[in-house]
Amino acid sequence: MKFEHVQGSIVAMVTPFKDDGSVNFEVLTQLLERQIASGTDAILALGTTGESSTMTHEEDAAIVEHTLKVVNGRVPVVVGSGSNCTATQMQSAKLYQSMGADALLLITPYYNKANAEGMYHHFADVADAVDIPCILYNVPGRTGCSIPVSVVERLAPHPHIAAIKEASGDVAYAMKIAHCIGPDFALYSGNDDITIPLMSIGGSGVISVYANVMPKVCHEIVREFLTGDQKKAVSEHLRYLHLMNDLFLEVNPIPVKTAMNLIGLNVGPMRLPLYEMSDDAKHKLEATMREAGLL
Repeated sequence: MKFEHVQGSIVAMVTPFKDDGSVNFEVLTQLLERQIASGTDAILALGTTGESSTMTHEEDAAIVEHTLKVVNGRVPVVVGSGSNCTATQMQSAKLYQSMGADALLLITPYYNKANAEGMYHHFADVADAVDIPCILYNVPGRTGCSIPVSVVERLAPHPHIAAIKEASGDVAYAMKIAHCIGPDFALYSGNDDITIPLMSIGGSGVISVYANVMPKVCHEIVREFLTGDQKKAVSEHLRYLHLMNDLFLEVNPIPVKTAMNLIGLNVGPMRLPLYEMSDDAKHKLEATMREAGLL
């Protein structure tokens, strides 16, 4: 299925693990089917929420292969192929394209950062090398660097760069790049809590952590806003805002996997260096989940 300016909720999938730390493909199948049945508009595999930074290249490829097989063209599949090494990012992008990915998520070059020209080529050279849409991923809280506005402006017209996942949490930054939005370049919120504000300036939806827990609600909030029932969308967004925020009480995906285990989705543990949630944070999350009607 082609990724053509998808509007809606794109879930950033968790990766379920067994107690021995291996990938639980049986549960992954169940999670994918749950997302599709709930109306999720696209699937993101190997994002931050999927703990791809703790997995081997072989495991990454196996997850992509399994996800594509299960989804079977019912919704677009985006694959996180980012790296702080541009050559590695390019290699992964070509591989996932050959496997059948509908789009790619490319991250800023964490740790080594880069100047503006290096940042531009980190994305543009990879986009030049593939034939499927690429989504820029701006998440300076994770990477220690942000895509300069001038670089977004240069990249937006590229025929293979289709969108940006804006996860800085900085609405002022989003406002500065909003003029880049058009038929061939979309803006997605990378933070659940500001999905509505970013959609108000032309955003097409959200690449969501929260959708792992309440996929149908997340899909409906975005759909309602896009179809003109903005009052209802805002009301529902505010109703679950506390939960969206508490899914970041500790570093993602610790809280979301904890929440999913609490409601019986059996996604298992995290991989080190991530560790189980502290008791105080877990109790707070449980209270918020009860408030949301999940427990």
